[in-house]
Amino acid sequence: MGVADPAAVRPARVNVVLVEPEIPQNAGNVVRTCACTGAQLHLIEPMGFNLSQRNLQRAGCDYWDDADIVKWPCVEAFLEAHGADRLHLFTGKAARSYADACYGAGDFLLFGRESRGLDAALLARFPDGCVRIPMRAEQRSLNLSNAVAIAVYRALSQQGFPDLV
Repeated sequence: MGVADPAAVRPARVNVVLVEPEIPQNAGNVVRTCACTGAQLHLIEPMGFNLSQRNLQRAGCDYWDDADIVKWPCVEAFLEAHGADRLHLFTGKAARSYADACYGAGDFLLFGRESRGLDAALLARFPDGCVRIPMRAEQRSLNLSNAVAIAVYRALSQQGFPDLV
């Protein structure tokens, strides 16, 4: 598994950012989505697992070598490196649908912890970047890896699915 140093970040058509993910199987499934789409995956610590954990490896199957993964020590380090211009923060608290957002090459799709989502302070800092995936009101939330897949394919559809067959 190749996890790059933040200094080695390369431009990507879309970037997936998992802020403090907790469940290794979800992260493994996201690795697979990123490998299949060419998205770069940014993992922000602390995480609820280590990258050598068996469940994480199993969920990512044999896609680890094809995934472009960067690990960050904290959300502030990530934001310092990338700024706020191209952020889409996925939250059930947003008024705007993810389908109404414009996604460009290199945009960052941020997702929070499985148990509570992105921190309120982070959402308050970037209110114009907050989007939601519509769902039935009586349900709590989508699975993290499913939400990531929905968002990645929406972003790539607006770019004409570059390099995908």
